[in-house]
Amino acid sequence: MLSAYPELVEFLPCKSPEAWVNWALENQTLLLNDHAHCEKKAASTAMSLMYRYVDRDNLLHKMSRLAREELLHFEQVHKIMRKRDVAYDHLSASRYADGLRKHIRTHEPARLVDTMIIGAFVEARSCERFAALAPHLDDELSKFYISLLKSEARHFEDYLELAKEYSNEPIDDRVAFFRDLEEKLITEPDEEFRMHSGPPSLM
Repeated sequence: MLSAYPELVEFLPCKSPEAWVNWALENQTLLLNDHAHCEKKAASTAMSLMYRYVDRDNLLHKMSRLAREELLHFEQVHKIMRKRDVAYDHLSASRYADGLRKHIRTHEPARLVDTMIIGAFVEARSCERFAALAPHLDDELSKFYISLLKSEARHFEDYLELAKEYSNEPIDDRVAFFRDLEEKLITEPDEEFRMHSGPPSLM
């Protein structure tokens, strides 16, 4: 399913653990709830970047489009939730995003570059997880997740292109740094299931 996006597959350090896939299938109500939160947060992040970097023309263009698409995805998830009588509840954030973002450098343009690289990993991982789940879900959810692959892959590309554009030096070392972090966050056990959590803890 991800064969159409070889650069995305190569970018990620690993596949989602099978134990996480099984955990997701056992917690589909929570999956939908956290998915909705993820889409809303993605739109919010894009808008925040537009406010912070008003002089970055290409960023404004790409983030504006991304924010609209993420809000549309939120609406689509929320519609499915309402149809299934799934309440949209507050959820604690997973350790995934914070585990990446706490390593963002504080000076510019390094701060922007790191933020873009993290955005690329978040979008790429979301795409990979939708693809991993789709074959195991009911027809409605499967079709929905498959329909998200193209836009999530494009968001990954947009973030990575912006990181390269606004960096004063090659970004390979920073990508490798966050790649190692991302692998640990995806493969190390978690106590709570989330869209971007690791596999379940045995405790």
